[in-house]
Amino acid sequence: MEEGTDVRALVITVSNRAAAGVYEDRSGPILAALLTEAGCAQVDGPRVVPDGEPVEAALREGVAQGYDVIVTTGGTGVTPLDLTPEMTRRVIDREIPGIAEAVRQVNREKVPTSILSRGIAGHAGTTLIVNLPGSPGGVRDGMAVLAPILRHVVEQLHGGDHPR
Repeated sequence: MEEGTDVRALVITVSNRAAAGVYEDRSGPILAALLTEAGCAQVDGPRVVPDGEPVEAALREGVAQGYDVIVTTGGTGVTPLDLTPEMTRRVIDREIPGIAEAVRQVNREKVPTSILSRGIAGHAGTTLIVNLPGSPGGVRDGMAVLAPILRHVVEQLHGGDHPR
């Protein structure tokens, strides 16, 4: 990816209740704004989907549409209905474990339960996919990790060399 190339991002909110209209999605709009602040030229979404198979379908659609980055919010916990990491594993080619590990650790002192997030990060072809927690605070913490490395990861996935 050439310097100055626009990064296209997609936000997917995973929430059974928000998808059913029980309550409004709070994390997706925050995530979209933070991706814009991080330098993404185009941010689409949030697309709100229930957990499970619809997550896999939305991820595959985003990859097919050529997004550089897809970030999900929600569905990463330990309840039986939290299946976002499993659906993401069906789509990615390789994991990038350091991103998910950093997201879990970034605010661990203030939020000890952050280590319960099972979110993963990886890529499907040239698309970076990252799972963030479903809370607004979890999204902010995750983007604190992702924002400084976002362009570099996208450039690398598009065949770029390491800066010398």
